[in-house]
Amino acid sequence: MNKYSIFSLARNALSHHENWQKAWRSPEPKKAYDAIIVGGGGHGLATAYYLASEHGMRNIAVLEKGWIGGGNTGRNTTIVRSNYLWDESANLYEKSMKLWEGLSQELNYNVMFSQRGVYNLGHTLQDLRDIQRRVNANRLNGIDGEFVTTEQIAERIPFINTSPDSRYPILGASFQPRGGTARHDAVAWGFARAADSLGVDIIQNCEVIGIRRDGAQVTGVETSRGYIETPKIGVVVAGSTSVIAEMAELRMPIESHPLQAFVSEPIKPILDTVVMSNAVHGYVSQSDKGDLVIGAGIDGYNGYGQRGGFQTIEHTMSAIMELFPVFSRVRMNRQWGGIVDVCPDACPIIGTTPIKGLYFNCGWGTGGFKATPGSGWVFAHTVANDAPHELNAAFSLERFITGALIDEHGAAGVAH
Repeated sequence: MNKYSIFSLARNALSHHENWQKAWRSPEPKKAYDAIIVGGGGHGLATAYYLASEHGMRNIAVLEKGWIGGGNTGRNTTIVRSNYLWDESANLYEKSMKLWEGLSQELNYNVMFSQRGVYNLGHTLQDLRDIQRRVNANRLNGIDGEFVTTEQIAERIPFINTSPDSRYPILGASFQPRGGTARHDAVAWGFARAADSLGVDIIQNCEVIGIRRDGAQVTGVETSRGYIETPKIGVVVAGSTSVIAEMAELRMPIESHPLQAFVSEPIKPILDTVVMSNAVHGYVSQSDKGDLVIGAGIDGYNGYGQRGGFQTIEHTMSAIMELFPVFSRVRMNRQWGGIVDVCPDACPIIGTTPIKGLYFNCGWGTGGFKATPGSGWVFAHTVANDAPHELNAAFSLERFITGALIDEHGAAGVAH
């Protein structure tokens, strides 16, 4: 480190951050915008960024009822992968994976994307058949993946329980080397700063309380900070989707559920990958700080609570201790819950609606974080062109009428 760097550090340290440039502005809402994105999470911010960077739309606002990244973006377990079964899902998530691989450079912000690999364990013969089918389907789509045996798992992760006498013996797994984790807060902050630099207004503490229409065309939004006129509204609000849809007299085929996760006290580095299991319904990775990041499936009831039920915590802990007895004495530091919106086929809705100028990006269930850049990229195309990109054309609202569902329960059966 040279003397100029030392002086710069000292000067900023003594300023108590008072002279630091803000990452993004806090503007007052304008009276009108060319497009409004409702929801200031990762998907909404990514949509605004790509609208500006890819489609040249600069008179845009992102409206967030709370603070940036305060919803599901900050309430997830940060896993990234693209090894889905069906072509439609696999291609969309792979687009997202490729964006992840260059995202820090594109945003000029370190999102801490770590390609440490993701294992999906199999515990029954049917699990193995499904895993091998998915790995082969991934390879046909140009997505990396391999089948690994119990012996290979034991060699790579020596402290995992591979005993044949365990309640759910591990018979094999899929492994995606390019999968991994990212820093959720950094993703939101990076997209927010990049969008702001392109002229997007990011307006926090601005809740949408109504949608105005002129017949079949939207004309604007009522907010807690007044009415804002716009011909295009992109809604990306995760678990609150049904609430916003009802304002436009739409009924969405989704359910909202609490989704819980928790982290442990920091421990020395021991787990350098991500391990998931549908059968025991738990998954775990270790953060760069040393915390064990643990989660499982959704709570079984519908609701908007962000705490969830104790029975899910108990079930998840049992699952992790089944896989990793060595973690049994590690203490948990904190627990939280998010609100996820789940579609009947475990796939999202990304597209237009019967109301002109109103677009929805929702129903990601437990797998939204990994899709953040890809979701924003295709949704921006949809909003800008009033028509879906070929990557999200299959994820239309109409599929629940035509029956052209994309059943990804096998690849999205546990919260990740």
